[in-house]
Amino acid sequence: MAKSILVSKPSDLTVAWAQQIVDLHAPNITVLAINIISIDVGTTTRVRVVVEHNGTGGFPHRWFVKLPSLSWRAWLITALPRLLWMEVCFYKDIVHLVPVARPTILAAQSKFGHGAILVLADMTEIGAVPGLPSDTLTPTQATLVVEQLAQLHARFWNQETLEQEYNWLANPLRRWEDCLGTVLAVPLMKRGLRYAADTIPTKLHKPAIRYAHKRCEAMRFLSEEPRTLVHHDCHPGNIFWNQSHPGLLDWQLVRLGEGIGDVAFFLATALEPENRRTHEMTLLEHYRQVLANYGVGILDFTNLLERYRAHLIYPFEAMVVTLAIGGMMEEKTNLELIRRAAAAIEDFDVFSIYATM
Repeated sequence: MAKSILVSKPSDLTVAWAQQIVDLHAPNITVLAINIISIDVGTTTRVRVVVEHNGTGGFPHRWFVKLPSLSWRAWLITALPRLLWMEVCFYKDIVHLVPVARPTILAAQSKFGHGAILVLADMTEIGAVPGLPSDTLTPTQATLVVEQLAQLHARFWNQETLEQEYNWLANPLRRWEDCLGTVLAVPLMKRGLRYAADTIPTKLHKPAIRYAHKRCEAMRFLSEEPRTLVHHDCHPGNIFWNQSHPGLLDWQLVRLGEGIGDVAFFLATALEPENRRTHEMTLLEHYRQVLANYGVGILDFTNLLERYRAHLIYPFEAMVVTLAIGGMMEEKTNLELIRRAAAAIEDFDVFSIYATM
């Protein structure tokens, strides 16, 4: 039986703990010291460490460790649906099938009632640069990310047996997460709108609250199309760059869903509104064409655009709820992403889609 590597706080990351992880890969390497470089508390507690060891075969010295959040508000939101546990399952079971760049896993473990831990090789060791949530991407960068999303979605397009093979994708906790979101939708939307103040145009406030009241119907509507594996949290802070090549980080919201939802989340949060407006149609057509190149016969462009428009509701809601909860993202950055997402909502009159539900 594998030894437990579960810990609850950064100070538990000791030499003995690191040695257990190294032993999984190279038992002849001895860990000499471990030094914490940074601690970032959000939806999880993210710790960057440098592990000094006597290995000479390229075993990584820089590690990225994810633990349950030390922020009690973020912990309450993420612990009940076991989001870190979902990411552990992703890295243990399915990451090798994912055709996009992602970090190398060193260890992952979870135990009900005892938490979860994910240990990855830090991307900085290979010269990659993690994105920041506040980053503004160029149209060229956006094209590359859209290509990656299309490749991901094409790989798992309409695979009906996926939930049977990996039952955590169909876990009741996903339904619990959706129910929790619906129960809290109205109070969190009201709170987020109040905190956002004039970042969100006043004329959007009442429609946003009406949408929150109808969130259950909206989620059903957004689940009607053919499903694939989706990242579901594709903002600039969850993208990394290895030279000019993008990859995806933070898979704790991974699920089966409609692929265009990832594209909507990405374009609504990663581009300045003016740039998005200028390049949006080209990027959507590029997404459709890449899917076609991989043998996926998708909706015609008009229908694809309508589904994109409908899915723009989620990045707006996600960012407003993040602000309402607090402690999950730096406030200035959170407000900037709300501003971008609200512009997309206004441009496409998104709330009118849900007004008659």
